[in-house]
Amino acid sequence: MVSKKKAVELVNKIIDLYPDAHCELLHTNAFELLIAVLLSAQSTDAGVNKVTPALFKTYPTPTEMSTADINEIENYLRKIGLYKNKAKHVKELSTMLVTDFKSEVPSKYEDLIKLAGVGRKTANVVLSVWFNEPRIAVDTHVERVSKRLKLARIKDNVLEVEEKLMYLLPESMWSKAHHAIIFFGRYHCTAKKPSCSTCPLFDSCGYAKKNDYL
Repeated sequence: MVSKKKAVELVNKIIDLYPDAHCELLHTNAFELLIAVLLSAQSTDAGVNKVTPALFKTYPTPTEMSTADINEIENYLRKIGLYKNKAKHVKELSTMLVTDFKSEVPSKYEDLIKLAGVGRKTANVVLSVWFNEPRIAVDTHVERVSKRLKLARIKDNVLEVEEKLMYLLPESMWSKAHHAIIFFGRYHCTAKKPSCSTCPLFDSCGYAKKNDYL
């Protein structure tokens, strides 16, 4: 694993590449963001953005979503993966918001993860994006990039990757780093055929197959 100094250097280069990196999930409030992040599990942001506008227009509040027919919610989500299970979580989550949190999305991690379908990554994204709390959410892009750049070990699980990034980077960088690394993984250091030939981090990368893409 690299030193703290090297980690900051590497991540700053990524931030320089994507200074305007941001959450690409469409949302206008905390409720919409929470639902969108939940739906993005094993689905692309682009795919989620195709289904959520109509869903949110029909059921704009936790109350309306909680009383919606589950089959109708499924119909809106049919084009994304695991839509039946996600529809169930969306309805259950909305009901919990109404009954336990006065229809407001909670701003505490401990409360967020009590909600149906909400795990560590979803809670961290909501806290970072909506509540401006320093957080690093580890999705498939963050995990891949972190391991290729030796910010974490290949065998580390997502929690271990998150903990190592939090250790290596100052808290003031966490949220910006999170978004920049996602963009880097989504648009440059992709899972298949990464852009190694034009990568400014090539010499620091531990990806075993990087020379195949020169």
